[in-house]
Amino acid sequence: MTKMFTLATANASSALHNGFATLIDATIASFYKVNEPGATVIVTCNGATMFRKAYGMASIANQEVMTPEATMRLGSITKQFTAVSILMLIEEGKLSLTDKLVEFFADYPEQGSQITVEHLLTHTSGIVSYTDKEEFDANIAAELSVAEVIDSFKNDPLEFAPGTDFKYNNSGYYLLGALIEKISGLPYAKFVEQRIFLPLDMSCSYYEGYELSLQRAAAGHTYCDGSFVPCDPMSISQAYSAGALVSNVDDLARWENAIVSGKLISAANWTRAFSPHRLADGSSCAYGYGWEIGTLQQRPMLAHGGGINGFQTFALRLPKDQLFVAVLSNADFGIVDPGYVAHKIAAIAIGKPIQDFKEIKLDANVLDAYVGVYTVNALEQRTFWRDADQVLMLRTGGDITPVHPYSDNEFFIKNTLVHMEFVRDTTGTVAKVVLHQNGEVNENLRVAA
Repeated sequence: MTKMFTLATANASSALHNGFATLIDATIASFYKVNEPGATVIVTCNGATMFRKAYGMASIANQEVMTPEATMRLGSITKQFTAVSILMLIEEGKLSLTDKLVEFFADYPEQGSQITVEHLLTHTSGIVSYTDKEEFDANIAAELSVAEVIDSFKNDPLEFAPGTDFKYNNSGYYLLGALIEKISGLPYAKFVEQRIFLPLDMSCSYYEGYELSLQRAAAGHTYCDGSFVPCDPMSISQAYSAGALVSNVDDLARWENAIVSGKLISAANWTRAFSPHRLADGSSCAYGYGWEIGTLQQRPMLAHGGGINGFQTFALRLPKDQLFVAVLSNADFGIVDPGYVAHKIAAIAIGKPIQDFKEIKLDANVLDAYVGVYTVNALEQRTFWRDADQVLMLRTGGDITPVHPYSDNEFFIKNTLVHMEFVRDTTGTVAKVVLHQNGEVNENLRVAA
């Protein structure tokens, strides 16, 4: 085991030293234009910074060039810090994973008696996510108290019995922030500042609006009517412990070093945070406590992304390679997915680059063979249709997405890790589409032409 660990680390380190930094730079530069919103990127291996650079503009309105030190909203990467805060309080004996929600929130409806702290950490509570509700976007600029946000979802029926299913849920992590405040006696913003950021020398990390010093903050943008403009306003009170933290790539590297060093919590709890949670039926979901769990090029990977007004973010770690990559970008739409960039970088760093697909042209009659409706699950479908020489895809509740052919029956989505294969039955009729993403394979059966 030790020999494998050392070898993997050596491979990643030597790849970065042997000209791969140049390749990483060339790969990233192709995604960002100098006069548009950009990104900051860091790559560390075995605790040492191997690559660090900024691309694009920090502010289009002020014509400020992006710098590596720029701070940005993290969005849901915040959840890592919330989860570790909860584990710190557990180690202090102030709560446990099996404690019920109603033990701390006496006015929470009866369904709170079924929901545990661990359900909240693992997105298995069944609580409706407040950010999925129709009124969320319309009221996103309103300054609300913690109690007011909780009141907006606590009386909704559960989507499933706690512990029986997984559904990503911002309400659970909002409740965890309220729990941290109730148990510690500190505002969430002050808890993460005093218990995490200051001890780890993360001087550029803070709850938005609670900066301890002047920061070089990038402006958030969105893409509208053919150009990038300032992002829509929002009250950070509505992100709170599910997404309100701000940081930069240097501090995220410090966070990674703290994790590797086993700081803040015990080794057992770090292991628990990085282990896939098991549902009531014994099946596992690809989520621990604040981290998604998967693979990259057959290597174990821990990761999380974030999306919030004006910003998209992604950070991943490959523990066996001691490799860490963070990409923070200052546009919430119209810019390459930072998760895609981070995966590409990490794969290059370990010497196993992700395949680049090249688009080809197919005749209309070939494309028409794939048009139809395909079942994703009991509630969702995936529809494909042709518009001139372009195939478009729409998943229930999603956005219309162009898909591009790279063979007679295989397609990809540009600047993502998604590619798919249309499969025919014995009669030659297209019967299903098989989607590949991040090492996961999903089959969608065709139900209508």
